[in-house]
Amino acid sequence: MDLRESIKNQVDVSLTLAKHVFSTEVKEDSNLVFSPLSINIILGLIAAGSGGPTLDQLLGFLKSKSTDDLNAFSSQIVAVIFSDGSPIGGPRLSVANGAWIDQTLPFKPSFKHVVDTVYKAVSESVDFQLKASEVANEVNLWAEKETGGLIKEILPAGAVDSTTRLVFANALYFKGAWTEKFNALDTTDQEFHLLNGSPVQVPFMSSKKKQYVKAFEGFKVLGLPYKQGEDKRHFSMYFILPDARDGLPSLMDKVTSESGFLERHLPGHAVSVGEFRIPKFKISFGFEASRVLKELGVVSPFAGGLTEMVDSPVGNNLCVSQIFHKTFLEVNEEGTEAAAATGVTIKLRSLLVEEKVDFVADHPFIFFIREDLTGVVVFIGTLLNPLN
Repeated sequence: MDLRESIKNQVDVSLTLAKHVFSTEVKEDSNLVFSPLSINIILGLIAAGSGGPTLDQLLGFLKSKSTDDLNAFSSQIVAVIFSDGSPIGGPRLSVANGAWIDQTLPFKPSFKHVVDTVYKAVSESVDFQLKASEVANEVNLWAEKETGGLIKEILPAGAVDSTTRLVFANALYFKGAWTEKFNALDTTDQEFHLLNGSPVQVPFMSSKKKQYVKAFEGFKVLGLPYKQGEDKRHFSMYFILPDARDGLPSLMDKVTSESGFLERHLPGHAVSVGEFRIPKFKISFGFEASRVLKELGVVSPFAGGLTEMVDSPVGNNLCVSQIFHKTFLEVNEEGTEAAAATGVTIKLRSLLVEEKVDFVADHPFIFFIREDLTGVVVFIGTLLNPLN
């Protein structure tokens, strides 16, 4: 497996998801944030337990040649990207996977091996048939614990019932401090212009220090690095700001339709800034990922084909029921705290010119958190209204 190629494909899939979630799930002035990596991990786990056309469809969507490649990618991501950096001075990170299977069913040994070794998932044998609501509560408590209390309920009421046979869940947690923290005394209320043109007063952080900013035709990109630990990983948050106050929808089209867009538009040098302001914000966002995936052509897992999961004739009748995803993200003077959880229920059936650049994020923009050494995108979102 070529890790660089796999990461490039992961970023392309992330942007395809982002464009579709933005166009279908975002209402007027509502903010969006999700972790494509969390959804990717869950789909990889489902693919590992699939066969036939269902497997082919998942591999096609994830742009992967085989389950071996997917498993190798997931294993390296868990080991490399998500090892906790806080003991050595970097961001605090964690990823956790869980699998809950009905007590009447045994995992196939080959699938159990992947669940245990590749995804390092905790496996629980539970009673869906008589204690469905208790199991749902157990999954929700697990997600809350693994996300530092930020995601309270990944499975909504009624998502698990007596026909449920398997639940898979993934939880991510990230907390990074800026390399150069903002001084809270410099934070002031200023106007932020919504897509419809009306202004709202929100707190903006500012700084006179050099920043990683680069201007392109129609938009600017800002990179804010997080404090690096003693390892080689380097996380940054990027803001892609359209020049036009109402330019977010067309910018989203541009960012998500050009393969390799992010790589080609990252600022490589710190430059002197003139006016520099970015808003403080906090976003909590959830959506039913299964609906989005179906609209993008991933339909087979919801009809069947999960033949490699359990050692029982029942395996021929298993299908994915729903996939839920929730994310929380906060940006302030200190840095960023973010978490995401995905749960799936399975039921029966350039040139540097030294001149000052302004970067005033006072209207809707795109942002993402990326590990720069590998290029893996961990979170992606859009801010339409910092007050929401």
